[in-house]
Order: sequence, then C-alpha cells, then structure tokens
Amino acid sequence: MIIKIDNINTDELQIYKELRENAFRSDRSFIADSPKVVNLLLESDLEIKSILATQEYYDEFMPLVQSKNIPKVYLTTKEEMSRIVGHKIHHNCMAHGIRPDDITLEGAGERIIMLDNITSSENVGSIARSAAALGVTSYFLPKSSPHPFNRRALRVSMGYAHRLGIHVYKDIFETIAALKFAGYRVYAAEVTEDSTPLSSLHVSGKWVLLMGHEGQGIAQDILDLCDEIVSIEMQAGIKSFNVGVAASILMYSFVLKKQ
Repeated sequence: MIIKIDNINTDELQIYKELRENAFRSDRSFIADSPKVVNLLLESDLEIKSILATQEYYDEFMPLVQSKNIPKVYLTTKEEMSRIVGHKIHHNCMAHGIRPDDITLEGAGERIIMLDNITSSENVGSIARSAAALGVTSYFLPKSSPHPFNRRALRVSMGYAHRLGIHVYKDIFETIAALKFAGYRVYAAEVTEDSTPLSSLHVSGKWVLLMGHEGQGIAQDILDLCDEIVSIEMQAGIKSFNVGVAASILMYSFVLKKQ
C-alpha cells in the first residue's frame, strides 16, 4: 500500500537526509537515487526497506515495485523530496536498502581490483561499473576511500556495484601480503622506469590490480611489495590517464589476456 507523506519530518524519513556521501549506519543501510539505479536494485536480491517516489514513477514502474516485498512505499512530490533530502533534486525516486556483508579475502575470486586511497566518489563508482561489466569479481578498498554504496558512487556505477564482492581493508601492507600468500599476483598500475608495458604483460591466473591515489599515485614502499608494476603506453608528453579510465583499460586487458 502506498503511504502518502503528511509530515516530512517523521523519523522514518530522516534516513533519506542522513545518508549523504560517506555516511553509513551500522546496519549497512544505504540510499540509492534515480530510476535507473533504483530499478536495477529492485531487480536484484538486495533487501529494500522503503521507496520514496512520485506518482509519475509509480505510474511507470509499479509492477516492478510490487514484485518486491517492500515494507514502506512512500508517495511524495519532487518539491517535498527536495525538502526531505535538503537540496534540489532532478530525479523522481529514491530507495533505502541494506547493502550486502563485506566479503572475506578467502571469497574474493580470481580477479580483484584494489584501490589505494582513492578520494573521489565518482572514481570509485566509475571503477565499480567497469569492473562489473568486465567480469572482475571483487573490489578491495581502504576504509579511507568512499564506499561503492555511498549515494554518489552508487549512482555513477548505475547500481552495478552490487554485482561485486566488496572488501574494505584496514592495512594495505598486511592485505597485499595476505593476497600474495593466498596465491595472487599483485600488479601495481604506475609509471616507473622499470614498469612493464601493458602490451607485453603476462597475466597470472589469480590477479590483483592495484590503482593508486588520483594525484600522488602509489607510494614506493607499497610498490616494493607488489609483484610487478604495469603501465599503459601513452604518447610522448602525456603523463597519465584519469584513474577510472586507466583502471578500465587495464581490467579489460587483464581479463582478455587471462582468457
């Protein structure tokens, strides 16, 4: 049954204002917005706690909404939705869901994309979307990076972050050591004098691709722990790609070379 909102300040609606960017609750709640993202998540097996949407959205997508057992389905207007979230919005629906438990290292599969202190939610989301599209199994991130289920990252990934096993690590040195012990070959993406050109790289059966900070790259003490450093050949005078673009090129090549 659709619940028409009479009071936008009710406790049940506060989560839509509370969970901005990197904010999370201990119950793994997240907020998704825009029809494409919300609809993709409705088609998944994720738990959806509530939907906040306009009549226009329900008119078009009610069969999909009814296919899920959603406890609360709220009817609102764009104006009310803007007041609830605290800023102007351009979409007509949002959803409150529960993200999956993080995976363990043992359940990571053979293909891992790993970030070292990426700071941009857009880059985290872009890399998640590419990883899901290319068949990478797991996404390793530090606690300091935006989470793939924060609102902006999830929107940029178009919701496909839910297709990846996500592991948030505490210490990059311990994590790389544990991955190597588990049989992974760890490749660091960095431009150095002794890096292997991507065109001549041989990819192992179990691999980890480590991407560095947008501006600072990967520190030398972390590079020293990796098995191999790989770089993408570029025209003279060009120093680097955007990290999301570089990750996509590298993941595509790694998956193709492994096949």
